Amino acid sequence: MAGVINTPTRLSTDSPTIFARNSRFAFRTEKLFFSRSPPLSVTKRVSISVTKSQMAAERKPISDERMLVFVPPHPLIKHWVSVLRNEQTPCPIFKNAMAELGRLLMYEASRDWLPTITGEIQSPMGVATVEFIDPREPVTVVPILRAGLALVEHASSILPATKTYHLGISRDEETLQPTIYLNKLPDKLPEGSRVFVVDPMLATGGTIVAAIQMVKDRGVENNQIKVISAVTAPPALQKLNEKFPGLHVYTGIIDPTVNEKGFIVPGLGDAGDRSFGT
Repeated sequence: MAGVINTPTRLSTDSPTIFARNSRFAFRTEKLFFSRSPPLSVTKRVSISVTKSQMAAERKPISDERMLVFVPPHPLIKHWVSVLRNEQTPCPIFKNAMAELGRLLMYEASRDWLPTITGEIQSPMGVATVEFIDPREPVTVVPILRAGLALVEHASSILPATKTYHLGISRDEETLQPTIYLNKLPDKLPEGSRVFVVDPMLATGGTIVAAIQMVKDRGVENNQIKVISAVTAPPALQKLNEKFPGLHVYTGIIDPTVNEKGFIVPGLGDAGDRSFGT
């Protein structure tokens, strides 16, 4: 991801961490402030350190006590975010762009996360040692209705084995507090479950916090949950960092502010309305 490394800045240990990967560097947020060019104005700066390869980053693991925010630098992710931002994008194209963005973010999020099994098979030319995703351990996908449905539309094309449980959470337009109107989660999730919680917009953080807490109440640890989101803002990220250390968030972009009505600015508007034309 194209970026500018500014003057080193020490921050308190309660800051969320942003991680971005490209062909030259793996960025890990611990000591330096990272921004795009031109820099964005955010409510709270986030720290990062830079390592010169993905391998180097893997040799020095990041503490499980920090929340990690991943902004994959793939140009297709930037493209689909741009399509979503455009107020002239019609509903069918918007919904397709959301699905494509979700596919890419889930691909990135599952990179080093899926259990595999190995064995030997007979190819047309001989015996080959192969590796498959273990179908006995399906990934749990939890879309938050209704906009989350568009972001997970292509989940099955990325993940060979999934189970999907829906959560319906609405937000009061005046208080901005979440209300749960549908809960299809089981009473208990299997030990070691890997869970994607999917919500396109992380603005004030009330909805996503409520959803993650419901997943945790069913026996899932923070480091087994990954959040997939199209656009995020600092208030939600800070709230998640305070409540769920070790959580991983994958997002298309981080926007600078949330307005008085709880909408991300510049954002992309109401993701549910624009996805379903209502």
